Amino acid sequence: MKFLVPSSALLRQIQILSGVLNASNTLPILENFLFEIKDGQLTISASDLETTMITRMAIESKQNGTIAVPAKILLDTLKSLKDQPLSFDIDLKTFSIEISSDHGKYKLAGQNGDEFPKSPAIEGGASVHLEGDVLANAINKTLFAAGTDDLRPVMSGLFFELYPESLRFVATDAHRLVRYSRNDKGSEQSANFIVPRKPLNLLKGIVAGAGDVILEFNESNACFTFDQITLMCRLIEGKYPNYEAVIPKENPNKLTIDRLDLLQSIKRVSIFANKTTHQVRLKINGSELTISAEDLDFANEANERLNCSYAGEDMEIGFNSKFLMDMLANANSEAVVFEMSAPNRAGIILPAEQENEGEELLMLVMPVMLNS
Repeated sequence: MKFLVPSSALLRQIQILSGVLNASNTLPILENFLFEIKDGQLTISASDLETTMITRMAIESKQNGTIAVPAKILLDTLKSLKDQPLSFDIDLKTFSIEISSDHGKYKLAGQNGDEFPKSPAIEGGASVHLEGDVLANAINKTLFAAGTDDLRPVMSGLFFELYPESLRFVATDAHRLVRYSRNDKGSEQSANFIVPRKPLNLLKGIVAGAGDVILEFNESNACFTFDQITLMCRLIEGKYPNYEAVIPKENPNKLTIDRLDLLQSIKRVSIFANKTTHQVRLKINGSELTISAEDLDFANEANERLNCSYAGEDMEIGFNSKFLMDMLANANSEAVVFEMSAPNRAGIILPAEQENEGEELLMLVMPVMLNS
C-alpha cells in the first residue's frame, strides 16, 4: 500500500491527536496511531480506551488498507522535516513502513491495524448542535475549578446541563464553583452528564472558531464532531452534587472593583501569604479595600489598599489567594462584583458586564477562617 501526503499537513493532524496518548499504556497497540486509507482519504485515530480522537485528511492513494504506526517516532520524524511531500510504502503482510523524503528514507515497524481498539458507537442517544466558540468559552471559563481528587470522580469533570431554553456548564472541587450559562442557546432534549477533564482539555485548544459542533451522547459516552475531527469519550458515572444548594441567594454586601487592579494586588500580596493556606484577608471599610497576608512562621507580611465601590456593612473575610486569582483571570471583564453575606459564607464573583449577550458567568469561592 502506497500513499503521498504533505509532511506539514500530516504533522498538524497527528499533533492534534498526540494529546490523547498516555506515557504508559495497558495495551502496547495504544502507543500507535491507526492509519486507515479508503478512497483517497486518510483517517488517523489515537486512543487511550477512555478517549478516542479521529482526524481525516485527503491524500494521494489508489489503494485501501489499515496499519498501526508508532506514534512517537513518527511525530519526532515529522517535526524534524521541512515541509515536503512524503511517500509512504507499507507492506500489509509484514507491517513494515518505509517513508521517503527529499532527504532520504526511514524504515519503521508498524503493527496490525485490526488489533487497534474499535471506537464505541453512540447508540440510542440524543444530539445537540453547539457553536465552537460557545463550547470553547464554556470549557475555558469553568474547567479550572474542577476537582482532582480521585476519591470524588464526579467532581473531576465538567457537568453539562442541557435544556430547551438554556445550556449550563458547571465545575466544582467543593472549595470553589463556576457556572457558565447560555440563555440564548438550547437543546431539543433535556439532559445532563459529566464529561472528564482530559477530552475537554483536548477540545479547548482546537474547537474555538470551529463553527458547528455536533455533540452526540447517551448514558455512557459522548461524541464531539467538527471540521473533520471526531472526539469520543466515556462519561463519568455518578450523580453530580446539588450545586444550587450552596449558592447563597441573599448577599446584601456588594463590592465593585477593577478586575485587573484587584488581580495584580492579590498576586503581589499573596507572595507573603502562608504557603499552606495561601490565605489573603479582604477588609472592606467604606470605599476602601485593604488586602493583606501574613506568614507568621517567617515573619512575612504585606498589605495594599485599593479604591472600590461598596454597598453594605464593613466586613473582613478570608479567601484562598490561588482560587481568587484563577477566577479573576478567567472573568474577562473590566470590573467584577463581589457579593457577600457574612465572613463564614461563600462569596460570589460576577463580571460587572458579560462578555457576550445571553451569557451568564457565576463564580463562587468558599472563605477560609481568619486568624484573629
